[in-house]
Amino acid sequence: MATHTRQADLRTETFAWGSIKWSVTGEHFPGAPLTLGEVVINPTKGHDRHTHPESDEVLHVLEGTGMQTVGDSGEFEVGPGDSIFVPRGTEHSTFNTGWRQMRLLAIYMPGGAEEALKGDPDYRVLEPGVAPVWERAAD
Repeated sequence: MATHTRQADLRTETFAWGSIKWSVTGEHFPGAPLTLGEVVINPTKGHDRHTHPESDEVLHVLEGTGMQTVGDSGEFEVGPGDSIFVPRGTEHSTFNTGWRQMRLLAIYMPGGAEEALKGDPDYRVLEPGVAPVWERAAD
């Protein structure tokens, strides 16, 4: 039975706004009660408001600055060391307001909410060892 994952061995899921590496999932650890991933949101990017009907979510900001919404909270600033709790079924969004990439840890409890991301039209998978490209916007 697996006891750990290594970043170098993980696929990278990419989107128009950034990328995610899921390091703890039911795929890696059968029966795991949660999902853990590192999320990278590129400057001036973010994801639309959405919900996870079956999972609570915790976000922990590792680097960068952004604007966050949770339910009817309105926008609030977040930065390194901040943690956000999103109850299941609550609309939320994250937007990078800084000039560098924003890095977060995302935890779903119970795990499984990450599967819905595979339905996004801009979803792509990069095999282990392939780095995502941070594209410059057209002038």
